[in-house]
Amino acid sequence: MGVKTLTVRHLTEYLYNTPIQPGEHRLMLRPRDSHDLRILDTALSISPTADTHYYHDPLNNSIALARFANVATEKISIHSAFRLEHYGTEPLRYDLATYAQTYPFVYNSNEFPDLMRSIERRYPDPNGDIYQWARQFIPTYGSTDTYQLLRDLNQGIKDQFSYSERHEEGTQAPLETLQKGSGTCRDFALFLMEAARSLGLAARFATGYLYDPALDGEDESTITGSGSTHAWAQVYLPGAGWVECDPTNAIIGGDHLIRVAVVRDPSQAVPVTGSYEGPPDAFRDLKVEVQVTKNEPLETPLLPTMG
Repeated sequence: MGVKTLTVRHLTEYLYNTPIQPGEHRLMLRPRDSHDLRILDTALSISPTADTHYYHDPLNNSIALARFANVATEKISIHSAFRLEHYGTEPLRYDLATYAQTYPFVYNSNEFPDLMRSIERRYPDPNGDIYQWARQFIPTYGSTDTYQLLRDLNQGIKDQFSYSERHEEGTQAPLETLQKGSGTCRDFALFLMEAARSLGLAARFATGYLYDPALDGEDESTITGSGSTHAWAQVYLPGAGWVECDPTNAIIGGDHLIRVAVVRDPSQAVPVTGSYEGPPDAFRDLKVEVQVTKNEPLETPLLPTMG
């Protein structure tokens, strides 16, 4: 799997019926540098003009705080853009520790204290329905290959659930996703997390962007969820580390997923949040547009402002 140079442009616009005073906005837009993802260049443009302060949250996600001057406006525009090199991970190249190659296993004493909160279940499952769903992928007889179990969980969501767009904020409870048999990428990511946690595996929520080669005319599209922010799960396997699992597309690893943030719960991973002072009915609309392309220089203009 070769290196891809990708350019991501993300526009968020808040539109109002009457002039308002923007309050502080929290931006979670910068990717997480790592051995498989290297940032080459970034750009951030905010209108009206705002002072920007960066810090790292407890999970080392990069956060920007935008503080606006005392100005009245009917529109807030936030343009984020960056170029990066994505090395990807071959799905079959994960080298699990010997003791973890067969499920069940116990995380060793060095890793367990740091993984505890990611193993802990956070959503109701009073009758164990999510646990029973996950158990279907464990053979009744013989040993269970850990990596194959993870692949089956990931593929099982793709095969058994239908994808449906939902533009409202928030994520539906995992039990609701199971009962409906449908959801968005963030619903599927959370469901996979709770299914993995029910089996004693550490899992966390990842958010960012999704590259679809079809957008560059390379292949016929087989990717669901591009053209917007995307969500998936990470499951910790000793020796392999945090394994990227995208149940929306049944992808494990690869070079399609561009990490921006990892958190214990989806509520901690909102790309843009903020406030304003103005009449209760001032808010009119929110518009979000995302472009992910290959080998495009960042010097080209940011996304055009939408009318």
